[in-house]
Amino acid sequence: MKIYIGNMSYDVKEDDLRQAFGKFGEVESATIIMDKISGKSKGFGFVEMSNNETAKAAIAELHGKDFKGRTITVNEAKPQVKNRDERRGGSGGGKGGFGAGGGGGFRGPGNKGSHGGGRGGSGGGKGGFGSGGGNSRGGRGGDR
Repeated sequence: MKIYIGNMSYDVKEDDLRQAFGKFGEVESATIIMDKISGKSKGFGFVEMSNNETAKAAIAELHGKDFKGRTITVNEAKPQVKNRDERRGGSGGGKGGFGAGGGGGFRGPGNKGSHGGGRGGSGGGKGGFGSGGGNSRGGRGGDR
């Protein structure tokens, strides 16, 4: 079973996770998620345990407990969503320049109510010195 551990101190190492969860049973892997740019911990990680019963015991015992100075969240990991567009709302349009306002927002797949664009996006907004946004409904052109 894969276990999610959140709200960890940035000083926690993978060996610390192995030790803490190893008290309950065999730890197959321990991973701390690191920021790609800075190389520092993002404050969460995952532990995989071979036995579901011992994994559930570890979750029950460690959830909400102090671990290296922080109260950690421990629960069964949820499956990862593969497509970024399915996790987030659509991207917004940009701010308009001297001509028309920015275009409307992109509505990603599976989104029921993704937000419109930024300034000058869907729904209209500031359109610089020209007309309102590309997809605007009543964009206000010339508004400063």
